Amino acid sequence: MSIYAIGDIQGCYRPLRKLLDSVNFSPTQDELWCVGDLINRGPESLDTLRFLRDLGPAVTAVLGNHDLHFLALYHGCAPQTGKHTLDQVLAAPDCDELAHWVQQLPLAYHQRVKTNGRRRDYLMVHAGVPPQWSRNRTLELAAEVEQVLQGPRHRHFLKHMYGNKPDCWDDDLEGMERLRMIVNYLTRMRFCRADGTLNLTVKGRVDNPPEGFAPWYKFEQLTPDTEILFGHWAALEGRTGRPGVHALDTGCSWGRELTVMRLEDARLFCV
Repeated sequence: MSIYAIGDIQGCYRPLRKLLDSVNFSPTQDELWCVGDLINRGPESLDTLRFLRDLGPAVTAVLGNHDLHFLALYHGCAPQTGKHTLDQVLAAPDCDELAHWVQQLPLAYHQRVKTNGRRRDYLMVHAGVPPQWSRNRTLELAAEVEQVLQGPRHRHFLKHMYGNKPDCWDDDLEGMERLRMIVNYLTRMRFCRADGTLNLTVKGRVDNPPEGFAPWYKFEQLTPDTEILFGHWAALEGRTGRPGVHALDTGCSWGRELTVMRLEDARLFCV
């Protein structure tokens, strides 16, 4: 059995199938971990969602910002501004089933995996982990959002999750400010300060950060035995320069590559 962690698919269904075929992926023997942004931007979001859902327990995925936006559109809670490529999904006869499947996904996932004869902890999120959160704290705070998203007040959450404020974590945050801060860290973060203050307006090259800011993984304080799998930041081109912090979004929806990493030996495969 192998575990494959895949970068942002974003509706690129045919590259997804080609990539899985190239590694002889078997849903009865292997696992596929998805770092979020399963849909949007690419041309075949509906086929992508159906395929991943139908893989059943072979798939483990976390929510990305595009997946959350799909849920906001589905529930009628999204802002009227902005473009998307989700009309086919929203009009599909099985849209209710697909939206329910997406809505049950977590924002963070942890598992201990045996690789190269030893066990290692893997933490999978879409965008990153802020410097002041431990692995367990990340999972606890992600669960706060998951509980609301899967509960009776999900429409209120989806309507008010948009925005860049607050921009720094405080344990005393409450209500939507607290939930929005958690979501922004886990699904939108790129640059931050050492204290966790976010800059969500700059999306450019990693070698030209805003003054006083750096890529989040420069400050990340997780223990060395925990490896992080994340996507979201195609401009990294799959490179962080930090062992154990794996950037898997290589920009397939921008005409570049779709990448999977086989956890057992950290080998990368691309199409």
